[in-house]
Amino acid sequence: MANDQTHFDFAGKKAVVSGATRGIGRAITEALLERGAQVVGVYGGNEAAAEAMAAACDRFGDRLRLHRLDVSDFAAATAFFQALEAEWDTLDILVNNAGIRRDAVLAMMREEDWRRVLDVNLTGGFVMSRSALPMMLKQKYGRILFVTSPMGHLGFAGQSNYAASKAGQVGLMKSLSKEVAKRRITVNCISPGFIATDFLEDLPEAQVKEYKKMVPAGRFGTPAEVAEAALFLLGDRAAYINGAVLEITGGL
Repeated sequence: MANDQTHFDFAGKKAVVSGATRGIGRAITEALLERGAQVVGVYGGNEAAAEAMAAACDRFGDRLRLHRLDVSDFAAATAFFQALEAEWDTLDILVNNAGIRRDAVLAMMREEDWRRVLDVNLTGGFVMSRSALPMMLKQKYGRILFVTSPMGHLGFAGQSNYAASKAGQVGLMKSLSKEVAKRRITVNCISPGFIATDFLEDLPEAQVKEYKKMVPAGRFGTPAEVAEAALFLLGDRAAYINGAVLEITGGL
């Protein structure tokens, strides 16, 4: 079996990954870089995480750039992709990974927390995809990947905004996949379950233990495992997979 460096070859591919400096987004970004891609990693504002990633990825030289962007800001995203088009002309890969949580039971949820989660998680995916598509349509090739969650169809107490945003991502993906399929552009979702990232680290220990009990595999997944699944759907071998949701849940 080929080793993990040659199993997927992304040499010469140009990618944009949102939510790129932490957790799953960072793992996908680094996996693409390891396999030869040129990546612009978008992040929302955590400068410490961006600086740490830049230092850790120094070996990739100018194949990695980090760019601060609110993915829900249509004007800012349009300007970002217009500048990128002037430089790159085309784009091969977009990973819509940016996501936030603002947990509360619905009876206590603030309107601003509902709206902000939907803005980043769902509207952000629309904004980034809408802005990136011209670069893919131009070359009649592209890979768009949404990072959704099983919470979108399972639901979770205290996460109605998050669950709604993730369910919406799947609907958006399904519709967009049909619109662009004839242009050799695939649009899919990966749906990670409980993954060992800071999304779990900020929860009470007792709650984390309960989550682990829910997983048939008896453990949380790793960002690297999620990245491997993402690489498959982003690669040329997945050309006939379109409109699909790949669950990475340990059997949840």
